[in-house]
Amino acid sequence: MRLLVVEDEEDLVVALKVGLVRGGYAVDVAPDVDTATEKLAVNDYDLVLLDLNLPDGDGFTVCRAIRATPGGPRILMLTARDRLADRVRGLDEGADDYLVKPFALPELLARIRALLRREDGGTAVVEVGELRLDTARFEAHRGERRLPLTPKEFAVLHYLMTRPGRVVPAEELLEHVWDENADPFTNTVRVTVGSLRRKVTGEEEPLIETVIRQGYRLKETP
Repeated sequence: MRLLVVEDEEDLVVALKVGLVRGGYAVDVAPDVDTATEKLAVNDYDLVLLDLNLPDGDGFTVCRAIRATPGGPRILMLTARDRLADRVRGLDEGADDYLVKPFALPELLARIRALLRREDGGTAVVEVGELRLDTARFEAHRGERRLPLTPKEFAVLHYLMTRPGRVVPAEELLEHVWDENADPFTNTVRVTVGSLRRKVTGEEEPLIETVIRQGYRLKETP
């Protein structure tokens, strides 16, 4: 899943990016309203972590812009504004959740998982045939066999498992699983999918197919 962190405190940004990347997320950063608006216009994000106190304006402006577009990303406000009136306004403006600074990273990650689970039918566990993915515990299994996946492989498998039977272009995976620093002209998607396919297959029937000149597909049934 691809996240946008809208935050101007550099130390917090560094800590957030390290923690979120370790959690398997692709992360872009915007230090102000203008940059956030530009990135939201060209990238497809799953969730936005939004500060309210920004150098060039108020985070509520970003929130309203996101909510004005149907099918926009989830919004989790991260702010030092701890008054009840601020929390109520944040939720009324369209935020899906509101977390006051300072906060613990494990709680933030749990809230992110809870918000993203809404796309998976409200459950932390995604199952397709023999495959079982637990996003809360960061575990993947094929039958009884545990799959030793890297965070990026885990993210790719999660994306494919939420779209079983559908051909997913490499460009779409790059857009959702990698951040803005990924080079679209490299073979990073092919290499990652190849490694994931070998781990998922093991000694069993392959489940991830390459559709020539189109992309990749996860079989709906083994």
